[in-house]
Amino acid sequence: MMDMSSGTTQLLSLAKGREDTDPGETAEWLEALDAVVAHVGKERAQYLFDRLAEHALSVGVESARARATPYANTIPVAQPPPYPGNLDIEERLAAVLRWNALAMVVRANRAYGELGGHIASYASAADLFEVGFNHFFRTADDKIGGDLVYFQPHSSPGVYARAYLEGFLDEAHLQHYRREIAGPGLCSYPHPWLMPDFWQFPTGSMGIGPINSIYQARFMRYLQNRGLQRTEGRKVWDFFGDGEMDEPESIGALSLAAREQLDNLVFVINCNLQRLDGPVRSNGRIVDELEAQFTGAGWNVIKVLWGSDWDALFARDRTGALLRAFAHTVDGQFQTFSANDGRYNRERFFGQNPELAALAAHLSDEDIDRLRRGGHDVKKLHAAYAKALAHKGQPTVILAKTMKGFGMGSVGQGRMTTHQQKKLDLDDLKAFRDRFRLPLSDADVEQLKFYKLADNAPEMRYLHERRAALGGYLPRRRARASQAPTLPSLNTWGQFALDAANKEMSTTMAFVRMLGSLLKDAQLGKRVVPVVADEARTFGMANLFRQVGIYSPLGQLYEPEDMGSMLYYREDTTGQILEEGISEAGAISSWIAAATSYSVHDLPMLPFYIYYSMFGFQRIGDLIFAAADQRSRGFLIGATSGRTTLGGEGLQHQDGTSHVTASTIPNCRAYDPAFAYEVAVIVDEGMQEMMARQNDLFYYMTVTNENYAQPSVPGGDLGDATREGILRGIYCLDNAVLDTAQVQLLGSGAILNEAIAARAMLKQDWNIEAAVWSVTSYTELHRDGAACERVARAGDDDTPAPFVTRALGASRGPVIASTDYVRALPELIRAHVPRRYVTLGTDGFGRSDTRQALREFFEVDRVAIVLAALRSLIDEGAIDRSVLKAARGKYQCAEEVSAAPWSR
Repeated sequence: MMDMSSGTTQLLSLAKGREDTDPGETAEWLEALDAVVAHVGKERAQYLFDRLAEHALSVGVESARARATPYANTIPVAQPPPYPGNLDIEERLAAVLRWNALAMVVRANRAYGELGGHIASYASAADLFEVGFNHFFRTADDKIGGDLVYFQPHSSPGVYARAYLEGFLDEAHLQHYRREIAGPGLCSYPHPWLMPDFWQFPTGSMGIGPINSIYQARFMRYLQNRGLQRTEGRKVWDFFGDGEMDEPESIGALSLAAREQLDNLVFVINCNLQRLDGPVRSNGRIVDELEAQFTGAGWNVIKVLWGSDWDALFARDRTGALLRAFAHTVDGQFQTFSANDGRYNRERFFGQNPELAALAAHLSDEDIDRLRRGGHDVKKLHAAYAKALAHKGQPTVILAKTMKGFGMGSVGQGRMTTHQQKKLDLDDLKAFRDRFRLPLSDADVEQLKFYKLADNAPEMRYLHERRAALGGYLPRRRARASQAPTLPSLNTWGQFALDAANKEMSTTMAFVRMLGSLLKDAQLGKRVVPVVADEARTFGMANLFRQVGIYSPLGQLYEPEDMGSMLYYREDTTGQILEEGISEAGAISSWIAAATSYSVHDLPMLPFYIYYSMFGFQRIGDLIFAAADQRSRGFLIGATSGRTTLGGEGLQHQDGTSHVTASTIPNCRAYDPAFAYEVAVIVDEGMQEMMARQNDLFYYMTVTNENYAQPSVPGGDLGDATREGILRGIYCLDNAVLDTAQVQLLGSGAILNEAIAARAMLKQDWNIEAAVWSVTSYTELHRDGAACERVARAGDDDTPAPFVTRALGASRGPVIASTDYVRALPELIRAHVPRRYVTLGTDGFGRSDTRQALREFFEVDRVAIVLAALRSLIDEGAIDRSVLKAARGKYQCAEEVSAAPWSR
């Protein structure tokens, strides 16, 4: 590297636009610092530098120091350790992987032009991955658990190409890239749902991988501190693109990683300077920006910008000409340099001034063309990875500069269109072969023949030896935990709910009481993970602070203000609650880490994430979908749910749609219970499904903050029929009235009590008998109905009718469904309701008011249900039209109907 003492003054003054008024004095200061480094060491120099900076601030001298360091490698030339691998063999292996990844995509699009796929991202990231595969990524053995690797999604063809050489995938898999319906297909991006024995983490939706990986690293520390599993020595490696870091989720948890000193976490950001349409920072430098962001957040930053070929140029540069040129070159121009040859770069980069021209005078155009960026130099990358592995007390980010479409020639490398490049013509394919010295004939190239090395080839022996030394192959996914915990019986933790005897409580309070009992269970308790996003007190969970504590790796370094309270805010290194602050994205990421622990750590955990239901699927729906893809197992609890139960909070907080969204996620079982005993049955079944049977699904259950009388189980005993009805989605609260009921009232969640009240009004005011049904899940009823229809279409005349059809089949009269959610939710079952069907819901925006006023406004209250029932009976000819007019007068309804709630 250049002698910084001779060039730093010019660089700093240039960067800041300031003139050095006393160069001699500046030189003396710099020489003094150089002397400390030379004679005492860098640690002492760093200490003096920091103390000087602190003192300067104390006397009012503000720093004008740039947040980004010079545009050079962090690790000096003299520091890298000797490379431990065989460079020639690794280069040949990487060339094979590059070819097979490219051939996979180009073959698919030559045959089926619609399939898509990506070549350029892996072309830039291949060396980033291969250094890890050959030297760093560990899998589990008897002494240490395995590392976790989050792969850049657009580079998945390269991961498939390696699995092909390893023997995990065969040629038929590669031939079915992005064709999964028939044959052994390969999915587009990392999707554990589609390849449950291969991919561990879904990263295809930009930004989800970074935040998930941070909370995964944090969860490993949580397991360690709670004494549940030894996780020391394990690393979480994350490979993301520089463009992806623009997503809010990508950087939203950087401070958490630093605050909790997650030195088990390494980000490797592929800085190829391009996103899908063009430069990431056309008029700036993304490396500088990311360095400032990560440094400011408290991370250890390692830059790998220039390959070994540049070392000699830096050594000859005594005046800082290269760094000055880099300081004035923006990413848009760096991209243009990437897209052009050595002759262009000699003229346009090295030709900027005589100093640069002299540095490159001895290089041919071909030499200049082969000046590699740091992300394509395995020796530079190995040094960075090793330094990250050894670093303590901070997470590390490696900013590796690459070329997008590296080696793809005139149509790919550095071009604006390179991300969309799916096809290459024969000349470009041959150029790619020649660039990476692949032993393929012209005919092989034209046929896009996959290159499979012989089993006894030196490259194959090396590949297997390196993975054996690191414990085995990855990515690989564990589908089932080796051992499931013993579950407590329902009556040990939920008997109070089964025998509630009309005690007043909300379903939220009933759930929290159940959770507290589960936490006390000798077998299961330690596996329960309560997750909240700064709302524990709102949901009545403050008693859990004392019972199990809030997790903090630092314990409690302060005396809490409420120390004298029985429910004081207690933080502990062994705390069980993950209290994530005002970050729903962080809380769901913690939940995902716990919900997939059975696979990632062979340690089944039972997470309950309790949150305002409005801030679940609406705010973080993409993360919940990723949880589904990752085969998460756990409970999402939408508290203070519904559009009318939250009272004065108003539009933003009132949820009328989460159950509709939940219905779109295939492995999410969604329930909207009204009574405590329903909550207990659903939690019990969920634990059996997810922990005992190890089925890959998760539960979404909404609970409310409204206190009302909680009945005991109908009939005083939880029989099979009642349990089945609760779990399948519908049951009658009083079967005795079915024979005489003229109308069927369906209610759920917060509105079930309105349906019960409407039944009493129909009987008392109009002498009409009604039966009330609790609908715990429209989603389950809809799925059952759709499944029955499908079987029937296959010609099976003995197919049972849908469950809801059979349940209502023995009754008579119109069916009125009322819900605290939009009408689209009860409309899910219209095709399976055997008679006239009317739905009432809370379409529109929320409002601030009392529960009673809100229900009247949205027309889901008891009066609205009565009027809907009477109108339906009139339409069926069962009663006279005059009854409806009398009813509107009795209940003081407006004579003229105003605009519907959803239009106001």
